[in-house]
Amino acid sequence: MKKKLLSLLCGVTMLAAALTGCGSAEAPAAAEGEAAASADGAKIALITMDSIDQHWISLNEGAQKAAGELGVEVTFMSPNTKDDAQQIECVNNAVAGGYAAIIVAANGPDAISSALKEAIDAGIKVVYVDSPANVDAEATFSTDNVAAGTTAGEEMIKALEAKGITSGDIGIVNVNAATQSTVDRENGFRKAFEGTGFNLLETQYGEGDAAKSQTIAENYITQKVVGIFGCNEGSTTGTGNAIKASGSSDIVGVGFDKSDAIQGLITDGYLLCTMAQNPDVMGYEGVKAAVAAIGGESLGGKVTDTGVSVIDAAALGGAAPAADAGDAVKASKAWKIALITMDSIDQHWVTLNEGAQAKAEELGVEVTFMSPNTKDDAQQIECVNNAVAGNYEAIIVAANGPDAISSALKEAIDAGIKVVYVDSPANVDAEATFSTDNVAAGTTAGEEMIKALEAAGVTSGDIGIVNVNAATQSTVDRENGFRKAFEGTDFNLLETQYGEGDAAKSQTIAENYITQNVVGIFGCNEGSTTGTGNAIKASGNSGIVGVGFDKSDAIMNLIGDGYLLCTMAQNPDVMGSMGVEACVKALEGESLGGVVTDTGVSVLTK
Repeated sequence: MKKKLLSLLCGVTMLAAALTGCGSAEAPAAAEGEAAASADGAKIALITMDSIDQHWISLNEGAQKAAGELGVEVTFMSPNTKDDAQQIECVNNAVAGGYAAIIVAANGPDAISSALKEAIDAGIKVVYVDSPANVDAEATFSTDNVAAGTTAGEEMIKALEAKGITSGDIGIVNVNAATQSTVDRENGFRKAFEGTGFNLLETQYGEGDAAKSQTIAENYITQKVVGIFGCNEGSTTGTGNAIKASGSSDIVGVGFDKSDAIQGLITDGYLLCTMAQNPDVMGYEGVKAAVAAIGGESLGGKVTDTGVSVIDAAALGGAAPAADAGDAVKASKAWKIALITMDSIDQHWVTLNEGAQAKAEELGVEVTFMSPNTKDDAQQIECVNNAVAGNYEAIIVAANGPDAISSALKEAIDAGIKVVYVDSPANVDAEATFSTDNVAAGTTAGEEMIKALEAAGVTSGDIGIVNVNAATQSTVDRENGFRKAFEGTDFNLLETQYGEGDAAKSQTIAENYITQNVVGIFGCNEGSTTGTGNAIKASGNSGIVGVGFDKSDAIMNLIGDGYLLCTMAQNPDVMGSMGVEACVKALEGESLGGVVTDTGVSVLTK
């Protein structure tokens, strides 16, 4: 009888008299006296804001994966729509159903608190995912929404300024004024615009519903806004649909969350980008934490940032090159293009070459990867000279430094060769540049380290930096951004040491830092990061926070094993692909205007 009652309470079709919407799954009841304290076979309720948004579906998928691995039962019993009363009813149903733990994404910090307090008093373990309430829980797995919102604002500002727009009204479509996660995103977004000439209009609320959000965005568009920010999946989808319906390509739309609809709007050019969280990680880690708490482990209420990535057209493989985005690139002949990176060994450059070769095959041109085996100015200059002597018609180059290679590139340009930069430019005007915003990415790396140190109770101490050299602009910018993150803190950043991007040299440098009792080390490129992780591994000191740059198998293994906290992963394949496409356009007579395109970065954690 109890099971039947709960089924009625949490059925998909709500009866008005039931006042409940927990219809994603039936909440099975426990038999009288059934034990739920053992983690083996324990019942865990997953209650998100709704059961429809793809964000919550992905979170549930991560939760179910962990449940399968750990031998527990996770019931997705979320309401069909965002509603405080329905979410409270779901919590009450979990209590009545004899669940041992509740994993919950709270609609707001207060409405659900009493119900959760009663659940905790009944001995049920509570873990937050995405958005917490104002009740102490075992652990929280969520995005640093303020920082992610600021990133969203910065992306919008960059896009507007690239269009020559430095003032105008900006609209914000939020869920409601109570959902802390989206309120934090808005606050971070507004923070990015402080001191600019833009005017942020009063926020409008669409309850996360795509149709309501579209109406709000359409109203903003009638007010001649230059940009609109959507704070969650429904808000972002509505914003993109409104911009699409308006037929205007001048409005910059930026949003949050990742769904097929949002990605389609980005690829089609109606949204600039979205801040993609990792809901599957939240769900997976939430179940692991719930199982640990059920088993008697004290988690201490720890808050874990599950990270965010900027997903734009480049990240989705749909970015247009620097010239007119509406023009399809065509090669009238098998143009010869030389690809010259800093070396030919680092996985970063290997991946960049793979992207270039794929695009070359697609366009019917020839790309020769003719990079030196090691980072050396003389060898890189020789590669440029060889390209000129070999009658190559274009050169794609990642310069070791801004000056050493400049004379050779100037001679190449004077000989009629088109030059495109990837990753790191020299001090010679080129057709286009495709690279990471390294200062911003370095600042993100610093912020990740600070968060990890503070979470460990460390608020001061020395930090080491392993860079490539003092001339490579990309890594110098990363270091400058990293140092910027520590301004105003009590941490002391030591003098930078240079390992030329060599993993073994960088490991020696990092080991020397460790003897100085540093609390953290930052590696500025692939070799520096690998060396840093290997040094921390060799030291056996798990208290040192290592943060780095670039993605390789070695780096990912060091993160997986806990010797590095995270790495800033660029998109070298996108750089290579867009570099080739830009070369072909330039060779076919198009003027690219020397535009600089940010190819994005993602924070990769364990």
